[in-house]
Amino acid sequence: MTMHDRLSLNQATIKRADLSQALTATAAAGIPSIGLWREPVHDVGLTTACAMVADSGLRVSSLCRGGFFTSDDRGEQQRARDDNLRAIDEIAQLAAAGAAGSAPVLVLVAGGLPEASTDLQGARERATTAIADLVDAAAAAQVTLAVEPMHPMYAADRGVISSLRSALDIAEHFDPTTVGVVVDAFHIWWDPDVYTQIARAGAHQRISSYQINDWITPLPADALLSRGLPGQGHIDLRALTRAVVDAGYGGDIEVEIFNADIWARPFDDVLRDILEATSPMTV
Repeated sequence: MTMHDRLSLNQATIKRADLSQALTATAAAGIPSIGLWREPVHDVGLTTACAMVADSGLRVSSLCRGGFFTSDDRGEQQRARDDNLRAIDEIAQLAAAGAAGSAPVLVLVAGGLPEASTDLQGARERATTAIADLVDAAAAAQVTLAVEPMHPMYAADRGVISSLRSALDIAEHFDPTTVGVVVDAFHIWWDPDVYTQIARAGAHQRISSYQINDWITPLPADALLSRGLPGQGHIDLRALTRAVVDAGYGGDIEVEIFNADIWARPFDDVLRDILEATSPMTV
């Protein structure tokens, strides 16, 4: 099977597109699925967004993003919890509106260190506690919380969960239908333990989302925008994809790219390049 049968466009890849433009461009390119972001959904309202998704004929592969749990302020912790409960409801409705095979997967980014803090362990413990606090709501909504480990260079400001092993250590306390992990090539390709952890995740059906992109060098000044199209950089995506598929993952494969040059290009051109870049890959 070609990857195109399971390809999904993560909406961040064409960041400047509004929801209507993203849905239209994805469907026009023949890509069968889309990974949505909350901000464009909020711009039109959830009810309208669900109707737009239904009309598009696309599957929904995930919603980005929940999380940001690591504040040490009680008021901020409560606000984060309330926001994540809203996100659970959003992905439940969006996935229900999507075509058959849509996945009610909420991607969780843990968050970084509070301002002036050096307590990395404390931040990780708060993230773990906050995820546990959402499990009952997610289970009731039949939503999967997908914990995304981030590259260690983001530990201070964005994601204190820095390895697939650490994400699995959290997820394995809960039912795999409710808490899983995101395998994002950009964040985990460097890890000497990555293939062992992918196999571990697969053995317990914990892979809730698989995202592909590439690691390009030199890194730009804003390291957040350092992803390239598949095949442009240093990640062995064929080997990584084979490992994920062999581990039993059968869901959509999202292309998620943060890159200012790509964002500046016409949407249709970007999608054509994605299809070309992924056409040699099989699943």
